[in-house]
Amino acid sequence: MSDFVLPASTGLGPVTLRVADAELVSRFYAGMLGYAVQPLSDRLLAVLPPDSSIPHFLLEWDPAAPPRPERAPGLYHAAVLLPARVELARILRHLVEYRWPLAGASDHGVSEALYLSDPEGNGLEIYADRPREQWPRSPREVVAMTTVPLDVRDLLRELEASPDSWRHMPATARIGHVHLQVSSLELAERFYVELLGFEVTQRSYPGALFVAAGGYHHHLGLNIWHSRRADPAPPGCRGLVRFAVVVPERAAWETVLERLQRAHRPIERGLHGPLGEGARTRDYDDLEVELWTPA
Repeated sequence: MSDFVLPASTGLGPVTLRVADAELVSRFYAGMLGYAVQPLSDRLLAVLPPDSSIPHFLLEWDPAAPPRPERAPGLYHAAVLLPARVELARILRHLVEYRWPLAGASDHGVSEALYLSDPEGNGLEIYADRPREQWPRSPREVVAMTTVPLDVRDLLRELEASPDSWRHMPATARIGHVHLQVSSLELAERFYVELLGFEVTQRSYPGALFVAAGGYHHHLGLNIWHSRRADPAPPGCRGLVRFAVVVPERAAWETVLERLQRAHRPIERGLHGPLGEGARTRDYDDLEVELWTPA
């Protein structure tokens, strides 16, 4: 077991999704959630806050892409972190007014969250963090997250002092975490903790493991609720293509790549983009992960 850990300011970059109906999915992200959608090529769209240059999502269009098997490892949800609780109240009111179905609304102690899906069933969480000093703790774990119903009335009281409507995704919103369904928590921990350098923040949640950098409650959620021992999805399915981890220090990024190489994980270097220099690898469920560092 190595003592290497990712730098505290490590975060996440874009989540890439393969979609069969790019027009329908784009209308949802733009019209319902208030993103800008920009074409990058005939088959690739960037989904980003109107006042930002960094996408939250990339949509790969493939009209022939088959659905992903429900039990296959892949995306459980991608979570957009809002900068303030009042923004969560605004988008809740907006979603209710436009009658977009919510899959849930939960209080996790560390955060308050809304759950929904895009038109092709990709799970989304939109959430706001509580201040770190209010996070529930456990003597043996970094956090002690729970799941109880969200106090919707209390949340909507935020609008009494700030009644503005939801207009668009705030520029300071970002991908706060990605939750994956995996075939094995042990293999997931081997890859994301022992190789990539995330730290376990909570392992007591039934059927799940949460890992993060810098003491955050979680950058990655990993669960086996519906996917225990499941085979990887066939290539070319709809849903998650890859997600990105942004490592702010080049030396740490190089260390991660060296660790992956020693573990005989595939590595594709030579990526260049707005996030800097990147490489791609795959976890033990054949899920693709991009690793970026500033150029």
